Amino acid sequence: MSSEKIQVLTKADFAKAISSGTILVDFFASWCGPCRSQLGIIDGMIEGGKLPPGAVIGKVNVDEQPELAEQFGVMTIPTLIVFKNGKQTERFTGVQSADDLIAALQ
Repeated sequence: MSSEKIQVLTKADFAKAISSGTILVDFFASWCGPCRSQLGIIDGMIEGGKLPPGAVIGKVNVDEQPELAEQFGVMTIPTLIVFKNGKQTERFTGVQSADDLIAALQ
């Protein structure tokens, strides 16, 4: 994870992290191949300066934070959820293109 734009989230700080602004939360596991592919796409978005202003990325390791995965009904990984000011606005399952994620964050 290459950037200050990526926050590793835990149960303790999740509610605060999503409470204001726009955040894309990536529910993943370190052993998950598609999750690693998704991380590469997200890193590319950040390094390419494609994240909309003010948007941040949150990462939730489902093995370390099973309560969060359960709270948001995450059954398949990667699952990506966009929150705007605490409200879920988009949800994706499986590897997503940078274009689709950027559009959801606009």
